[in-house]
Amino acid sequence: MTTRETWGTRAGFILAAAGSAIGLGNIWRFPGEAYQFGGGAFLLPYLFAILTAGIPLLLLEYTIGRRYQAGPPSAFRALYRPAEGIGWWQNGIAFFLATFYAVIIAWALCYVFFAPGLAWGDDAGAFFGVEFLAAGAPLDFFEYRPVMLAALVAVWALVLLIMAGGVRKGVELANRICIPLLVVLFGVVVVRALTLEGAVDGLNAFFTPQWDRIGDYEIWLAAYAQVFFSLSIGMGTMIAYSSYLRKRSELSTTAVTVGFANSSFELLAGIGVFSVLGFMSNANGVPIDQLVGTGGGVAFVTFPTILSQMPGGAFIGVLFFATLVVAGVSSLISMVIVPFSSFEDRFGWSRKKSVLVLGVPMAAFSLLVYPTANGSSMVDAVDFAVSGYGLVFGGLATIVLAFATGKIKALAAEANRTSMLKLGTVWYVCLGLTSVALAYTLYRSIEGQIADLSDPEVANELIYINWGVGGAMILFGAVMTAVLWRRPLPQRADESVAATA
Repeated sequence: MTTRETWGTRAGFILAAAGSAIGLGNIWRFPGEAYQFGGGAFLLPYLFAILTAGIPLLLLEYTIGRRYQAGPPSAFRALYRPAEGIGWWQNGIAFFLATFYAVIIAWALCYVFFAPGLAWGDDAGAFFGVEFLAAGAPLDFFEYRPVMLAALVAVWALVLLIMAGGVRKGVELANRICIPLLVVLFGVVVVRALTLEGAVDGLNAFFTPQWDRIGDYEIWLAAYAQVFFSLSIGMGTMIAYSSYLRKRSELSTTAVTVGFANSSFELLAGIGVFSVLGFMSNANGVPIDQLVGTGGGVAFVTFPTILSQMPGGAFIGVLFFATLVVAGVSSLISMVIVPFSSFEDRFGWSRKKSVLVLGVPMAAFSLLVYPTANGSSMVDAVDFAVSGYGLVFGGLATIVLAFATGKIKALAAEANRTSMLKLGTVWYVCLGLTSVALAYTLYRSIEGQIADLSDPEVANELIYINWGVGGAMILFGAVMTAVLWRRPLPQRADESVAATA
């Protein structure tokens, strides 16, 4: 029998949950998605997704985690025995997400050292793609990039050291340091960005909706995926985090606080990045939507290009990329904790054993695959498979399971037991509408990828890679469920979920 660790304070949990939400998804991914999908055209679906899907689903995951006091596989098994596979599948999501997420942090860490001398020179795009990544074809494995490899080793060493400290002395302590530091660093960057000439033009591009694009399903899929990615829902993180809550912990205002902290920081990131885009547009006489870099290239191509042109660019560059590192580490911790909590709960492992048996292989896989010539292609392919499919489908599966098992009202009662904001009809409706929206956008996206397979100009190997990643996650969930079908949940000294299995 084992005793389960808990968060030291409610503030510690909120900081950890906010640290998971406020990460590269806010600073690296959100401005890039908004840039790619037309600023305001992306912003409205994003805000709609936060209110109707993000916060309601966050509350559902908090409730499941706190009620069953276990990681995703054990919690889903307690909810409905055959559903244990969903939890193991979410472990697969967390695994792939963490392994590619770490390499983005490693890129940012390298750029912290590149920034003082503006090492990218006059062509940030060529520096990033040719000199730094030395990008090759999607299947160019085993051509390693030493600088990137060294940075990735440093990232994983830090994260595994934090995880070895446990919930209070590792995860909670790290977030108590990271979150205030993150706010200060990025606050300086945004204030400087708003003082640049042309910043208003960038803000207009960010906040002005392009109504003719609102009906594009790709924008809606991207918006929902961004919400799920940044809030860490659909992948088991919030179930794992909330499983360390005490039974009397408040849920509803905590979820609202985390949800709005996340969206506020993303809007702040958008304001900062689009302000500097406005400066670059003004300085070069080029429309904002035609500037170099799309998607993640905004952080590593467009932003460095602007830094070379703006006063004090080297100093702001160090702050910006340091912000990416700090934000990334706080989020990477939340991904790694999913398999850690899952195996510890299901097999009674200690945290040190989890670090050795799970953490080291995760780091090894990341080091084997990503600091190579095809690393950036693999990041794109796995990102699409995990964020565009895995997270969205994970959220859909959680909602459907809660309704299909008839336990949605019991879960609402569990949340209402200690919550200031009571869950009821509005919550049910939001979850129902979210499931419909997610099902439709997934159908359209899969339909589009099938059509792309017949296009000779499309890099089909990337499609096969992300389908392969998706298939591997599903297979893992099915195999683990079959293997553990007859194995009961372990008893704990404090509380047990076994009685509800």
